[in-house]
Amino acid sequence: MNFVAPLPNASRGGICIWDPDGRSLDPNTNDCLDWLAERGMSKSVDIDVTHSGPRKAMRFALMKEKFDQWTPDGDTLQTKSRLSLDEHDRHALQKEILVAMLASPVVFEFPSMLELESHINIRCNIVNAATKTFLSFAAYDAERPIDYWEYDRDRGFVVRPGKCMIDALRKATQPADRETAYSFSCYRATEYIVALSLAEEASVCNPELLNSLQLQAEKRAIKSGEFHQVFMKEYGSRETPLPSKYYVPGDRVWFRNPDEASSDAMGFEGSWVFYHGGGLFSDFWKRNQAFTLQSKSIEIFHWRNATYRDHTGELRIDEKAVQSYVQSSLQNPAELGQILQSMEKLQDPRGIYLEGGCIDPTREYPRWVRPFTTDIVLPDVSSPGGKCLGACSK
Repeated sequence: MNFVAPLPNASRGGICIWDPDGRSLDPNTNDCLDWLAERGMSKSVDIDVTHSGPRKAMRFALMKEKFDQWTPDGDTLQTKSRLSLDEHDRHALQKEILVAMLASPVVFEFPSMLELESHINIRCNIVNAATKTFLSFAAYDAERPIDYWEYDRDRGFVVRPGKCMIDALRKATQPADRETAYSFSCYRATEYIVALSLAEEASVCNPELLNSLQLQAEKRAIKSGEFHQVFMKEYGSRETPLPSKYYVPGDRVWFRNPDEASSDAMGFEGSWVFYHGGGLFSDFWKRNQAFTLQSKSIEIFHWRNATYRDHTGELRIDEKAVQSYVQSSLQNPAELGQILQSMEKLQDPRGIYLEGGCIDPTREYPRWVRPFTTDIVLPDVSSPGGKCLGACSK
């Protein structure tokens, strides 16, 4: 529920902090002003405070001048360069995340300033983990490091008892240079990165939640639609789509294959990635590389030109052929322009393949993690409680 009235000078929805007691939020307190000042934002936001019964809500949004300067038309792909952020500054990613959220057309709601801080930390964790992730693409097979994981047909891949889930997730997704990359689908890869990022933040701010995550990881894998329900939130909709170039670092993003024929190839229905910031998206399959919106769009477009049937009759995609087609298109400006015009459009609805492109109207991000306000409900573990006795406890 959104308790905030429209800000008279704000360009977008921004960030809303609500407080059930109506006592801890005040834009005139030193804590609030210091929080903004520490992030260099105290003179760049409008603040609005409203009440709904005993509850007080405070919303931050970029001033229109800053919105037009840093995120014109909701385009955040160039926000890093527009802010002149130094990639060696450890706070640069946090500021890029904050500015993008303040420019959001949809309000991000949090029950406390601490939960907002954890949310930004989790997004940083996602970007950090995604940039280190290196995997072997496999639509049919999967493998994990056997010293940390075991497989059960009913439970899926579970963490071995006594092994820290944080270490297990890192080992599975971030192999050392001399080690073999483990087989993943892109969707499963995003689940592991989200789980890792949540666990890393829980280890700092909520050890009871970390213990519950550890117990769940040892008991049964949460995956696919259930993972989305348990751990993720979605913003934007088909009725009110997000701008095609609006992304917050740490967003989980779905790029759809708009070609009906090649989308029948297992694993090529589309591509799940994370937005890293600075205009870059995950490439889990090449070490230390990333996609731009343009390069991702071109790659997905050329899947249709690289299909073949294997010896069993299954439809496959020749990825080497895809790269050859991509390089050819990059050398032909007219062809490149036509491809981008067709691809960088909103997707058609599910099951429809007409004139839509690859852009999803929505994005996804993780749920809350702080004590007393976390909204993560694990299906096979009781509510967090007691001392942290798991393998990841400090």
